[in-house]
Amino acid sequence: MPHNIIKLWKLHKIPLLLSFASMLFYVSFAYDLNRTDFPKLLGLFIALFFLHFKLIQFQKWNFKFLLISGILFRLVFLLAEPNLSQDFYRFIWDGELIKNGINPYLNVPNDLITQSNLPIANAQQLYDGMGSLSAKHFSNYPPLNQIIFTIAAFLGGGSVLGSIIVMRLTIILADIGILYFGRKLLQKLNKSNHMAFWYFLNPLVIIELTGNLHFEGVMLFFFVWALYLIANKKWLVAGPIYAMSIMVKLVPILFLPLFLKYFGFKKSTLFYAAVGISCILLLLPFYSSSFIDNYSETVGLWFSNFEFNAGIYNLVKHIGVNFFDAKPWILVKDYGKLVAIFVVVATILIAFLRKNQNLGTLITSMLMVLTTYYLLSSTVHPWYVIFLLVLAIFTEYRYAIVWSLLIILSYWAYSNGEYEENLWLLSIEYIAVIGFLIYELMAKGGKKLDFFKK
Repeated sequence: MPHNIIKLWKLHKIPLLLSFASMLFYVSFAYDLNRTDFPKLLGLFIALFFLHFKLIQFQKWNFKFLLISGILFRLVFLLAEPNLSQDFYRFIWDGELIKNGINPYLNVPNDLITQSNLPIANAQQLYDGMGSLSAKHFSNYPPLNQIIFTIAAFLGGGSVLGSIIVMRLTIILADIGILYFGRKLLQKLNKSNHMAFWYFLNPLVIIELTGNLHFEGVMLFFFVWALYLIANKKWLVAGPIYAMSIMVKLVPILFLPLFLKYFGFKKSTLFYAAVGISCILLLLPFYSSSFIDNYSETVGLWFSNFEFNAGIYNLVKHIGVNFFDAKPWILVKDYGKLVAIFVVVATILIAFLRKNQNLGTLITSMLMVLTTYYLLSSTVHPWYVIFLLVLAIFTEYRYAIVWSLLIILSYWAYSNGEYEENLWLLSIEYIAVIGFLIYELMAKGGKKLDFFKK
């Protein structure tokens, strides 16, 4: 055994040191970081990003080493309470509601907390933790997400930490699934399967999904699995899997028109039917006469009432407020409606004008649609960019990797009590990302930008 350890050390000394350093930084991030400490947050994140870059560069063909490293980095967070997001309190609240037969789409926390006999473990702690904004709205998390919350509530045994651990293990398993199907899909597309590690080892992915319990990873697991099935001509089986992706997060709905050319009219009709029926079946347990109104109202708020880390919207807002005396609270609502219309129209145009019969082209079209939406959106939380990151590894474009680094600048807003954003930092983020995207487009699909492949 000592001989094997010495041999391993001699063969992989630098990668082992890089992994060990990463572990130490993740420990600091998970257990010794307050989100108001922006310099420390930024320093840790930049260091982790550099280390993951070097790990892939040195060990990109060593699947076992990178797999074990990625799992260990995630397990560091296992017992930690999320420190960059309070959303997990609402997740557990919703799970506890369903566990006790209460529909989270029909009851707002502000009303429920006043009940003296509310049968929810840690109700006051969860209510205080989720914050006033979440507490006054119905749940906006789709049904499959709610099922995961409920499983966490059951297995957590009434413990907040227990529920956190169950959700965290679910997200870790989903990430391993993305790596598994992602590598297979890359092979189908004749691309290097090590590109999947740009997702699996990315610190934004590890921190925001495993660390802060955002469920984009679970959504992306079903999404990548569905694409892999489609690549293997099992498109009818892929329909329900794609529906499960939608029922974790709604974003994949946006890509449905793009499949029309890929499948042709007859197959696409059957695929849409499989997706639609599966979504309805997952919705049925939660359905009631007021479900649609409550859910659509809550989801609509996220598209037209909130602002965070916006790109083009901040420019529009600056011009509107300073030169046309626009009211910000009215502007964001009108802007949100216009963006929704524009993105739908752009998606339909891309669906009909691009040659989406090829799977690689189809995925690039998805990347184009989602990039357009995020660049225009008034709200782009850091974990949103992870979807772009997954799509990008199946294409020749790498600007999403750059964005996954620069988006950490948006966390400046949490360093002050008023959550005021630093527009200079956001300008750096968006100018760099858009500039890199333009450079890649001019370089004909990023073929000249090969430093992520080395």
